[in-house]
Amino acid sequence: MDLAAIIGLVVAFGAIFTAQLLEGGNPASLFLLPPLVLVFLGSFGAAMLGGVMKDSLGVFGQIKRAFTAKVTPPNELVDGVVKLAERARREGLLALEDTVKEVNDPFLKRGLQLAIDGTDPEELSEILYAEVSAKRKADKTSAKIFEAMGGYAPTIGIVGTVMGLVNVLENLDKPETLGHSIAVAFLATLWGIMSANVIWLPIAARLKRISELECDQMELAIEGVLAIQAGSNPRLVAQKLRSLLPPDAAKADGDKAKKAA
Repeated sequence: MDLAAIIGLVVAFGAIFTAQLLEGGNPASLFLLPPLVLVFLGSFGAAMLGGVMKDSLGVFGQIKRAFTAKVTPPNELVDGVVKLAERARREGLLALEDTVKEVNDPFLKRGLQLAIDGTDPEELSEILYAEVSAKRKADKTSAKIFEAMGGYAPTIGIVGTVMGLVNVLENLDKPETLGHSIAVAFLATLWGIMSANVIWLPIAARLKRISELECDQMELAIEGVLAIQAGSNPRLVAQKLRSLLPPDAAKADGDKAKKAA
């Protein structure tokens, strides 16, 4: 699990509540049920209205994915593919049939199985790249509902503030409660802006980043499978895959290869 999401959330809310304390306020005063219900449920309802039921039902699963997703370092994938290429070069492609069962990456496993089954390289490439494309579309849809909630939340917060101020104006004959009522009214705007910029939009951005990393990993696996199927020299396979890595990962992988040599 990547800790960036948890650390980022703690730092962001920590900064907000620390600022509240430094100004002499009480962070507990920010947690009032009416504005929280209005902003969170209202934002979710508006986003739900803009999509289909399937999108809304997957929200909690996507939140969990945003905080718990683990992306395998590309260096590990390269090492695994090179070992497979070495065996295939030495013993033939069919020799990988037993080894494939031990591969942890399900996408790489499917690609290798198709190659072992004798799928035409062009068809194999089309099948695997189609799966990557379908994943990109699905992940884009998953992130879209959080972007929508981030867009609606500030406006719904303003709606809550207007409602609160209407209530204040209706009770001008009770001056002793005006200060508290006005503060409560503005809490809706606060939570609207805060939830959008500290929760919903960052989650959408994180889901997009996770999807990008996972799709890059899948494309790396495709190139590896095609190289193994073609019977390429393992050293050439390693060089080709490392050329597709980000500069920092490629450097680390190259240093590791030199030490091993």
